[in-house]
Amino acid sequence: MDKHWSAVCAFILALDVFVNVHLVFVEGADGNLKETLPKPGHCPRRLNIVRSRKGCECDEECPGNHKCCVFDGGAVCVPPAFPKKGVCPRRNWDAGLCVESCSDDSDCPHDEKCCFNGCGHTCTAPYTVKRGRCPSPQGTPMCAEYCYHDGQCPGEQKCCKTTCGHACSEPC
Repeated sequence: MDKHWSAVCAFILALDVFVNVHLVFVEGADGNLKETLPKPGHCPRRLNIVRSRKGCECDEECPGNHKCCVFDGGAVCVPPAFPKKGVCPRRNWDAGLCVESCSDDSDCPHDEKCCFNGCGHTCTAPYTVKRGRCPSPQGTPMCAEYCYHDGQCPGEQKCCKTTCGHACSEPC
């Protein structure tokens, strides 16, 4: 009977990797299934930290706040990753360095986020999206990218599409 519940738990864990299921069922001391919520955070993209325990089937089996995460070598207990506040900037037209210098926000110093740069992932200063909506695109004298995100615009202005690029505009 224990193998049956282990298989159910392993199936739900594998399903969580693909569809982000937020409920886990574990066998209670009385033999009945009980519903538990997964621990906060998410599994890191890569196993580049020291695991706390090898071989797990559910978050419940991991110590403290560690989560049961599946990697190439199987399921292991690892500290969770938490996304930092802010948004990765929109990429420039050119591709960035083809290097993986981070795999999650937790790999980056201070408030920087781990962002895709067009080829790899690097630590990048995030920006906050300002309130309001962009007006309908307006013509500009030149086709150019005057901004890439709201954080580059003064005051309450937002970085909005024009007929041929992006420019700072008052929100509507």
